[in-house]
Amino acid sequence: MRLRDLADLPDLKLQPIVTPEHFDPTIRWVVTTDMLDPSRYLSGGELVLTGLMWRTGPEDSRTFVRAVSKAGIAALAASDDGVVPDDLVDACLEHGLPLFRVPADIAFATVTESVVRQLSTARASDLSLVLDRHRRLVASAGPGGGLGPLLEMVSSDLGMNCWVVTASGRVLAGSDNPPDTEAVAQEFMTSVRLPRYCREQRVSVFAVDGESAPRVVDWFVAFESDWQTWDAPRLSLAGQLASIVAMERSRVDDRLSGSGILAQEFVRTIVGGASAADILAQMNVIGLDIETRYAAVAVATSGETLRLGELRPLLREVLAPLEITVGIVDDEAIALVEARTDRTDSVRRAVHTLAPGLIGSGTSIGVSAPTAPADIRSAIEEARYARRLAERRGSDCSVVGHDELATLTILLANVPDDVRRMFTSRLLTPLVDYDDLHNSDLVETLSVYLDTNGAWTRCADQLHMHVNSVRYRIQRIEELTGRDLSRLEDRIEFYLALRLR
Repeated sequence: MRLRDLADLPDLKLQPIVTPEHFDPTIRWVVTTDMLDPSRYLSGGELVLTGLMWRTGPEDSRTFVRAVSKAGIAALAASDDGVVPDDLVDACLEHGLPLFRVPADIAFATVTESVVRQLSTARASDLSLVLDRHRRLVASAGPGGGLGPLLEMVSSDLGMNCWVVTASGRVLAGSDNPPDTEAVAQEFMTSVRLPRYCREQRVSVFAVDGESAPRVVDWFVAFESDWQTWDAPRLSLAGQLASIVAMERSRVDDRLSGSGILAQEFVRTIVGGASAADILAQMNVIGLDIETRYAAVAVATSGETLRLGELRPLLREVLAPLEITVGIVDDEAIALVEARTDRTDSVRRAVHTLAPGLIGSGTSIGVSAPTAPADIRSAIEEARYARRLAERRGSDCSVVGHDELATLTILLANVPDDVRRMFTSRLLTPLVDYDDLHNSDLVETLSVYLDTNGAWTRCADQLHMHVNSVRYRIQRIEELTGRDLSRLEDRIEFYLALRLR
C-alpha cells in the first residue's frame, strides 16, 4: 500500500505530523519496536510503530530517527499515551521521514492488523492477476516456460523467498541462498501430510502433484515462511503457484513427445536384437553422439510404492542433470547415458539421497560399464543382469554395478526360483531346523567360517567364541548335512547355498 493510503484508514485515525512533499513511498510491512537502534532488524519499506520507551531525552530521538532512516523505512508512527515529543518531530523533519501520531485509544496491535490486512488484500489481488496471466503464458509457451521469473515475482511481491525443488534436493528455480534443500527434501518425502513447516530450515513445503505417494519422483515448492501464519489469500496463491509448477513439470515428461517415442523404440529395438549397424543408424536419427561412450542403467520395482510409469522420472532424477535416453521393456526402465567415467558411484549416491521415498518399493538398479556405441546392446544386457542381482538382495533399494559381475554372483542372479529353493533346502534346511529347535547359530557359524576361509582363530574371534566351540559347531554341521567342510567342493556348495537364500 502507498503511504497516502495510511491516513485514509478510518478505524486507525492516524494523524500525519511530518509529510514530506512529493514523497509517497510503498509500505511493505509493519514492525513494532522499542529499541533505540533497531536497524539490524529492518530491511526497508516498513511502517515502524514505537511507544518511545527508548527515549530518555532529545538526543535519543535524533539517534533513533537516524538509524531507522538509514535502514530505509517508509514511515514512523509513534505515541506515548497519544503524545509525540517535539524533538522527535524535529528529527523526522531533518531526515525527511514521514511521521504519524497514534491516538491514545488505538492499540499498536490494531494498527498492525489493519495495515497487514490491507497489504494482503492488495497483494493478493495484484498477484492473482499476474499468476493468471502467467498460467496462460505457460500453457501456450514452449519447454522451460519461465519458472525463474515467476518465482522472482512471487518472492518480491509476497516478501518471501521461494524455490522449486526435486525430491533429491536439486533446486530447479528460485531465490538466491536456498536452505539445505536435501534436508528439506527428506522431510517432503517422509511427511505424512502436506503442506508442512520444516522448523530447522524455516521453510514451508507445498506439494506440486498433491499429497499422494510416491513423492520420490515429484517436485515441491518451498517458501521461506511458516504457512500456518498465512491468511487465506496467501494460502490460495501458494496453491496457484504449485499448480503452475505442476504444469511446468508435466513438460519434462517426454513419454508422448516425438523424442520420447523415438527413445522408447530405440531401446526396444536394441533389446530385440538389433545389429550394431542398425544401432548406429538409429543413434544418428535421434541425435546421439556416436563418438562417445555410453553406460546403461536398468531399474525395476517389486513393491507398490512406485508404478511402472514412474520409473522413467525416477531414472531421470537418479541420473540428473545428465541427458538420458529412456525406454521401458518388460517392466524394466532402461536408460542410456553418456559415460566417460564409471557412473555406479554417482547412482549409489543419488539412491542414498532418495532412500526415504523408496521404502517399500523394492527398487533394484543395475549399472553397466561404459562402452562404445557399437556395444550398447551388451551394455544393456549387463545392466539388466546387474539389476536382477540387486533384486536378489531383497532390500528397499539396491544398486549393483558392473564391478560386482566378475564373480560367481553373475551366475546366481539367473538361477530359476524353483532350482534355487531346491538347492538351498537340500543343504541348509537341516541346519535351519536344528537352530530353530535348539536356539543355536549353526547357519551363522557356517557363514563366518566360509568368509574366513576356514581359519579357526579368525572365525572364533568374529563370533566371540572359543576355538573349541567353533570346532564343535562345524562338526555338528557336517553330521547334520553329511558334508565334509575340509573338501573344496562341499565348501563351494555351502557358499552358493548361503548366497542363494
